Amino acid sequence: MNVPILSDLAAQGKNPEVLFWVGCAGSFDDRAQRVTRAFVHILNHLNINYAVLGPEESCTGDPAKRAGNEFLFQMMAMNNIQVLNAYEVKTIITTCPHCFNTFKNEYPALGGHYEVIHHSTYLQQLIAAGKLRVQGGPFAGKKITWHDSCYLGRANEVYDAPREIIQALDADLVEMKRCRKNGLCCGAGGAQMFKEPEKGTKDINIERTEEALGTQAEIIAVGCPFCNTMLTDGTKHFEQNDQVQVKDLAELVVEGLPEIKA
Repeated sequence: MNVPILSDLAAQGKNPEVLFWVGCAGSFDDRAQRVTRAFVHILNHLNINYAVLGPEESCTGDPAKRAGNEFLFQMMAMNNIQVLNAYEVKTIITTCPHCFNTFKNEYPALGGHYEVIHHSTYLQQLIAAGKLRVQGGPFAGKKITWHDSCYLGRANEVYDAPREIIQALDADLVEMKRCRKNGLCCGAGGAQMFKEPEKGTKDINIERTEEALGTQAEIIAVGCPFCNTMLTDGTKHFEQNDQVQVKDLAELVVEGLPEIKA
């Protein structure tokens, strides 16, 4: 795959329109890497003028902050801001709501001011502008339910864009009982992704997966690598992972474009 590196473009005197922030999960987690590849396929297919930081990219510091280590978060954030500002980055696109929320709401206080767009909104904008055509395809008539990620939904009120993408795929969007502003966390938020759950009667991801399976959907659509992991674990818990797939929006869009093979 041809993925432009920002430092290489800068050496040529070029400045891309957008920076694709890959994120830790998108870089190192096998499942999330597939989402990264899918999104890059779309960017390349549309000849978007973008770049990634490559080896200069670091964690946004979100897990450290949510776990209570504000000092470490600010160290990481200041390092990232120094790199981003040196390249005069104006617009950042991310496939992770945690990165999205941190850049959008936490970095400005530390001197990092950017236009930050989650890929669900970006893809929806491309579809609305007629640049990305996804009508029909393998999802026509299939039941798909959308899980509202906490940092995409309640924290930043991005509700419509993901649903419009699913509808553009001619799929049958079926809602869970708890959705939009009443959506239930997948269980990974607040740095819970990196620890074992406390004692209780039921894990949160099991509760949420039950709601998703209750819609009779064939696909659970997500826009977050953490949610992807937690809900996939949930479908495995119920031995439904062969019948019900958990897919990111970027993967759905790529599969809806016959000329792209991710």
